[in-house]
Parts: sequence; structure tokens; C-alpha cells
Amino acid sequence: MKFIDEARIEVVAGDGGNGVASFCREKFRPFGGPDGGDGGRGGSIYAIADRNINTLVDYRYAKLHRAKHGENGRGADCYGKGADDIYLRMPVGTLVNDLNDGAIIADLTEHGQIALLAKGGEGGWGNIHFKSSTNRAPRQKTDGKEGERRELQLELKVLADVGLLGMPNAGKSTFIAAVSNARPKIADYPFTTLHPNLGVVRVSHEKSFVIADIPGLIEGAADGAGLGVQFLRHLQRTGLLLHIVDLAPFDTTIDPVKEAKAIVKELKKYDQTLFEKPRWLVLNKLDMVSDDEREQRVKDFVKRFGWKGPVFRISALTREGCDALVTDIYDYLATQREQEQRAQTGIAEEALGIHSIDADDPRFKLHD
Repeated sequence: MKFIDEARIEVVAGDGGNGVASFCREKFRPFGGPDGGDGGRGGSIYAIADRNINTLVDYRYAKLHRAKHGENGRGADCYGKGADDIYLRMPVGTLVNDLNDGAIIADLTEHGQIALLAKGGEGGWGNIHFKSSTNRAPRQKTDGKEGERRELQLELKVLADVGLLGMPNAGKSTFIAAVSNARPKIADYPFTTLHPNLGVVRVSHEKSFVIADIPGLIEGAADGAGLGVQFLRHLQRTGLLLHIVDLAPFDTTIDPVKEAKAIVKELKKYDQTLFEKPRWLVLNKLDMVSDDEREQRVKDFVKRFGWKGPVFRISALTREGCDALVTDIYDYLATQREQEQRAQTGIAEEALGIHSIDADDPRFKLHD
């Protein structure tokens, strides 16, 4: 299936049916009065998040989605039938924006989440609603309201805990294949990865996290060079970035430090918020470096790169150092989730007026 992470569609909700002005004409009821029914409600259009879908390819070709109109009212107190609603299934992580004003219509982050895209028009009133003691034979009625019409931009941002950064052929695909259930294409030429890959990393039976791999970045990516810039949006929801560096490139004229700095520059140029995300340095392909040179090469890279954060040394091909890295990633993510839960609990308690009590406060001590 072709991976599509952007699409433009038009949604048109159904119009409401018109109310009717009608009068009872039954035998033996010469003054039956008004009996015009209301029009039916027009169909609305909803988006529903589905974890079984991972691309927007369906909306690349089906651009117009139109709901049916509600039926008009009829005599004999008959109300028009409301039209059925339409549910558009989209991948979890889809962001829906209004093309006219740029407003965010929906952010589908959970499986089964439903969001209204276009509301159907309300049905008009029949003359039965206008009957009163002074108006016994009303001829007023109202028409149904028009349904909403919107042009929408769909943008898929995959939901992952960890995102991989790096130049083409840095070993990102090999790494995600080594630690997760993902099976990306791996080859000895640049831009092997053409679309994002997601993999579930299992630390134990009950402990896991999701990792995302995107096409490699090159210098000038923020200005459109290469493929990676098209998919940087998929890293915006991650909680941690792994900057993977090829410490032993086949081309000896390539300077890993220069390439690593280019990645950081492009990241900052693309999105400041993404640049400020927690980022770990992962030095890959140590199996290509002799044991005597490893320590010196790592120290030289870290010094020239000016890196002061966490540094991990691995070989994705032989899995050397991968298990320790995976364990540290899970521990970090678990700590972050715990802190977020505590913060949310504190906000909820503050909203409810609940305050903690200091056990050492003398006001709460028992006195003889």
C-alpha cells in the first residue's frame, strides 16, 4: 500500500428538509386544523480514528464527501426522515485543518475518537408549530437550513514514543529492525527508506514503546532537499529523539561530525519546538571500528561535536549495545509518563480545591 500522509478533501453536509403548510382534510373533521410536519435533519459528516489504518491514500483519490439531504415534511403530522450521517475512517494521528481559516477541526489521537467535520442542516418547521389561540389556521412554515461545507487539509502525524534522526545510510532502518517488529527495506545505498516505519519495541512481556523511522535527512532538507523534510512532521509527537550517526562511513572523505551538525541545523531551521525536544546521541556501526580505535574515535567525535547529553555506542548489525539502549529508553519514557500523571493529578486536585496536608504541621498533632 502506498504511504500517503497528506490529502485535501471537501465535505458537504446535507441540507435540512423543508417544513410544510398543510391542513387536515379527514371526513367528519371539517375544522381539523394544521397538520404540516417538520423537515428531516440533513446528514452530518464525522471523522473517526481507526488504528487499523496507517495511511491517507483513500482520501487522495476520493476528494468529495457529501451527505444526503433530509426529507421534506408532509401532511397528516408526518415528519420528514433525517438523513444518515457519514463516518470517515482515518488513521490515528490525523490532524484536520480548515483550509479557509487554518483552524484545527480535529486532532485524532486515540482509537475510536470521533470528531464532527460538517454539521447537517436542521429541518424546517411545519405549520403545526404556529398554531395558537389567535391563529387557528396558520400558513407559516420554514425551510430547512443548509448543511456546512468545508475544504479540509488532512495531515498524518504518526504517534510514536521515540523518533530516529540521521543521514541516509546511518543505520536507522537496521536499528529499528534489530530492536522492534518492524521490517523496513535495508540496502547499501542512500534513501532506502522512502516512507516512515513504525515498530513496537518490547522490553518485556508488559513493557513496550513505539519507535518511528523516517527517511534520512541531508543538508538543505528544511528548504526541500531530499525526502526527510516531508516526514519531519511525524517526529513532532514523539517524546524522545535518537540522533543516529554513522561513525565509520565507507567514504573516508565524509566527516561524521560535519554531517551530525548539518542534521541539527536542519532540525532547528524546520521547527524550533522539534529542535528543543530531548535528544540522545547514538553512535552506530562500531563493529566497523577496531577495538583499539573505538574509545579514541568516540571521544574525538563527542569533543568536536560539542555534545554534552547522553551518548550511546551501538552496532545495529550485531545488536551490540542495543539492549542497554532500549532499557534506558523505556526507563526514561516511564519516568516522563509518571511525571505527567502527577502533574495532571495536581491540576485536577487544585481545580477541585483538594490540598495536601503536612503531617508535621503542629495544628494537626494530637495533644494530651
